[in-house]
Amino acid sequence: MGHTRWLNEDEMRAWKAFTNTHALLYRRLEQRLKRDFGLSGLQYEILARLSDAPDRELRMAELACALVNSKSGLTYQIGQLEKAGLVRRRSCPSDERAVYAVLTDNGMGLLERAAPGHVAMVRELLIDVLTPDQVRALADGLGEASRRMTTGPVCSGPDAEAAADLGG
Repeated sequence: MGHTRWLNEDEMRAWKAFTNTHALLYRRLEQRLKRDFGLSGLQYEILARLSDAPDRELRMAELACALVNSKSGLTYQIGQLEKAGLVRRRSCPSDERAVYAVLTDNGMGLLERAAPGHVAMVRELLIDVLTPDQVRALADGLGEASRRMTTGPVCSGPDAEAAADLGG
């Protein structure tokens, strides 16, 4: 049996602060999105990712990898967004196995209405309580961890690049 490298006091403090902050922030953001726009946090993130993509569309596999979500879980979420008229699916003419998720004008409109409050809450609860140096350190540290976790078998090829963008 190998030697366990236990977390020291500072490392444990960082780990607990990260997990607590993530859970609390995500819960607050999700509550606001549900209440005001009928969206889950994941659905908001899907709309945001699609809005940033060329022609507001991404291959489903690439989107799943970028969101660190299973393809089946994403298929369900896209189905819900499709029923609401916020996204549509289209086949890829060059690869019959590939399906694209496309942000509709209605989806873009909802995102444009939801984004200001979402960003304001992220600022209020996280960004504005940190110094600029702390924001950079957070982005650098979590970005590196994300890049390391998204290289390998989970996401390979072009999907890995999309997932690595999660970390900046």
